[in-house]
Amino acid sequence: MLSCSLDILAIAAHRDDVEQTCGGTLLKAAQRGQRTGILDLTQGEMGTRGTAEDRAREADDAAKILGVSWRRALDIPDGRVENTSENRLKVAAVIRETQPRVVILPYWKGRHPDHYTASILGYEACFLAGLAKLAVRGQSSGASNTETEPLTPHRPFKIVYATLYYDIRPTFVVDISEQFEAKFASILAYKSQFSDQDAGKDLFPACDEIRSRVEAMARFYGMLGGVTFAEPFLQKEVGLVDDLLALPVKSI
Repeated sequence: MLSCSLDILAIAAHRDDVEQTCGGTLLKAAQRGQRTGILDLTQGEMGTRGTAEDRAREADDAAKILGVSWRRALDIPDGRVENTSENRLKVAAVIRETQPRVVILPYWKGRHPDHYTASILGYEACFLAGLAKLAVRGQSSGASNTETEPLTPHRPFKIVYATLYYDIRPTFVVDISEQFEAKFASILAYKSQFSDQDAGKDLFPACDEIRSRVEAMARFYGMLGGVTFAEPFLQKEVGLVDDLLALPVKSI
């Protein structure tokens, strides 16, 4: 259990998804003193490269680079993330345990079924977590893995969607110009995924191409916001503005 709640919790299907889509944003928040966390729904056992154990070690290394306060991987099968009642309750238990004010989810469209299913699953779990009459129990630490007492209901104030994996115009971007190098280092922490090897060579870019690809995407979204590097997000709600003179990003 946490000693205090998280400010931001990023939820994604696989270890390394968060690093790629919103790692810079989490690091920027941590540098401001905000408490950040990552929930990986699967353990990566079906990945073309590496093992679940490899990715667990790499995820720990990446988390240290990004300064996150909390990280956990659930046991939902990799490649078979499904929006079931059981899985919704697993994620709802984490929402109640970590009590985040903001949740970052993957965008609800994409190539990988695990990604877009994680988006819907995460949203519905956030809703369920706030139902006062729904008993949701957490898991105790240690080898026993027994259930604890029911957790206090909690619903995040804000849900935003990381859209890097899908070609859609974002609602807003976060300037990660000062965080880009550390974000890239957190991606390279996954040596089992991004080193040159025969396994998956037709699916994964060569190691010397990774930097240019990650940088090109960050520069593109940075250009939209008038900065060097940025990460894209979408929100469903209409934005609220009090002062037109305080609006950032030039129009002309």
